[in-house]
Amino acid sequence: MTAVESRPAGVLETSETSSGHRPFGARVKAFVALTKPRVIELLLMTTVPVMFLAAQGVPDLWLVLATCVGGYLSAGGAAAFNMYYDRDIDALMERTAQRPLVTGMVSPRECLVFASALAVGSTVWFWVLVNPLSAMLSLGALAFYVLVYTMWLKRRTSQNIVWGGIAGCMPVFIGWSAVTNSVSWAGLILFLVIFFWTPPHYWPLSMKVKDDYERVGVPMLPVLAGNKVVARQIVLYSWAMVIVSLLLWPLGYTGWFYPVVAAVLGGLWLKEAHGLQARAKAEITGAKLKEMRLFHWSITYVSLLFVALAVDPFLR
Repeated sequence: MTAVESRPAGVLETSETSSGHRPFGARVKAFVALTKPRVIELLLMTTVPVMFLAAQGVPDLWLVLATCVGGYLSAGGAAAFNMYYDRDIDALMERTAQRPLVTGMVSPRECLVFASALAVGSTVWFWVLVNPLSAMLSLGALAFYVLVYTMWLKRRTSQNIVWGGIAGCMPVFIGWSAVTNSVSWAGLILFLVIFFWTPPHYWPLSMKVKDDYERVGVPMLPVLAGNKVVARQIVLYSWAMVIVSLLLWPLGYTGWFYPVVAAVLGGLWLKEAHGLQARAKAEITGAKLKEMRLFHWSITYVSLLFVALAVDPFLR
């Protein structure tokens, strides 16, 4: 039985008919939830510092605001499309059981219209208020996340997060192009940092909730492989991420501050990654595996790394 076939009867029907009987304030919160604002916080955290690096100082603040608004609209549209497509498995997973389409706060039709409006609106916004290159990069990221990751990779391969993470790497290109109307090797290096960061960021969470993914037939790596295999992959990607993060300095894009911070943060990351691998090799399971320590640290790591990127031009 597939995930779609095993969806509880009435989930979609209830969503279609009950949304009009909900309080206005709750409905607004539901539409905001469709955009996955906590995820967008991370995306903007990688966009704005890149704009400081590209400007080698303080960029035009109106441009920063326009880029952030456009980025929120674009990423929010991608998230809403994702919730529309995944509403069948979201209804069966404990972690996603309270999403707006599952609870009926928003109907699938409303979600699809909302997502489409955000996609079109964000593209026009970028084109008019930022530049056409940023508009195309934003639209490309949205299309990749929806068509390649959500509709193709997620339910078909354990490498879904690896390649699907490309969409989450695009904000660094968008931030750079917003300031310079071009792309650069610096943007590519930062793209690769996020590319290698994404699997070891998400796999610990997948380890924690792998029963959810197994229940709905989503082949996340922790579902198909044991903790030892996943932890080894986390360590490999972690080393690649740390090494790539240090390349900006020898290539002349940063001064001394960023590489020092990157080295310290990278060392702390590798300590956590190897600690997880050691616990996995010892066949420790349950709460003592402490896989979420790396997940939470990964958010702190990327935030501090990109803050250092923004500060570096002022310390040269």
